[in-house]
Amino acid sequence: MNMDPGLIRKALAAVQIPDHQEDLVALKMVKNIHIDGTRVDIEIGLASPTSPAKDQIRSDIENAVRAEAGSIGINDPEIRVSFSASLMQAAPPRNSSADNGNPLPNIRHVIAVGAGKGGVGKSTVAVNLAVGLARMGAATGILDGDIYGPSLTTMLGLERLKGTIDGNTLLPYEAHGIRAMTIGKLVEPEKALIWRGPMAHGAFKQLLTQTEWGTLDYLVVDLPPGTGDVCLSLTQILPLAGAVIVCTPQKVAQDDARRSIAMFRQLGVPLVGLVENMSYFIGDDGKEYDIFGRGGAQSLAAGLNLPFLGSIPILPRLRANSDAGIPSANFDDVDALADALESVTRNIAAQVEQMAQSGVHDQPTLSID
Repeated sequence: MNMDPGLIRKALAAVQIPDHQEDLVALKMVKNIHIDGTRVDIEIGLASPTSPAKDQIRSDIENAVRAEAGSIGINDPEIRVSFSASLMQAAPPRNSSADNGNPLPNIRHVIAVGAGKGGVGKSTVAVNLAVGLARMGAATGILDGDIYGPSLTTMLGLERLKGTIDGNTLLPYEAHGIRAMTIGKLVEPEKALIWRGPMAHGAFKQLLTQTEWGTLDYLVVDLPPGTGDVCLSLTQILPLAGAVIVCTPQKVAQDDARRSIAMFRQLGVPLVGLVENMSYFIGDDGKEYDIFGRGGAQSLAAGLNLPFLGSIPILPRLRANSDAGIPSANFDDVDALADALESVTRNIAAQVEQMAQSGVHDQPTLSID
């Protein structure tokens, strides 16, 4: 007896999604089944290609299909499971229901990247997070929310790209597999950006809501340092998946990170966790030097009961690639830098997906007297 699609669907109907009560078939996640003798190819649609449940789902599928194949005398089938993004077919994300006034309902997760102070590498983490998510297969955009000191033009190499406006809509720049928007491309390069509060709010809102982002799994927002107007504006305009805090190891940076964490907590924004940037320096001799006191952000995360998302070392190549506008090159080599960036990206994606499944994406109600 040979395997057939009905047999495979019967097996898949026994596979439940972690933390759900329904199975793959009931949730309409089975996109394709192809059988060739004793080999079966199964395509599963996921709301996000970075879902941390992928490995568990793959294992459960393989076990279920082997059990059904064994029942008809096929003891060693070749099972190949692939995943594809099916954002529009999936249930609406928790943070995009029509009744909450979300102006960007086709963006599943909005991740704010913030820091209590400048100079800790917040933009570096935001850019590489966006590129890393795209390399994992997620449709990703990044907004340069630092309207006082925009840096995405340089870090993504946008100088050579021309902007396009369709009526009142800004079309994002396409670079390194992501969609990007920055006020740095809309003003003269040498112009000082001097904004009062209402002006800053208006400029940020325009960039965020008048850009044609399309359908995205993730939108990364690179916030300005501190706890000012743009951070408040973001939480008023959009429901956030959560905030990632970037901190260097030394105590003075930890002190400012605490204030940023307190701000997001006061606004009701979930905290994804902390990233320690400039954690250590790798010299030409291959040795690691703890210039700023490695582990400070990790200790801060533990003390505040927050996830620690990983450490990023100081490497000249990271600085050079940022200045040259080629962040994708940071992931090309198998070394400490690529490993660190990929690990941080995976940890953030996993944490965001887990938070989404637990339903913590509610938009805060902000009242300012």
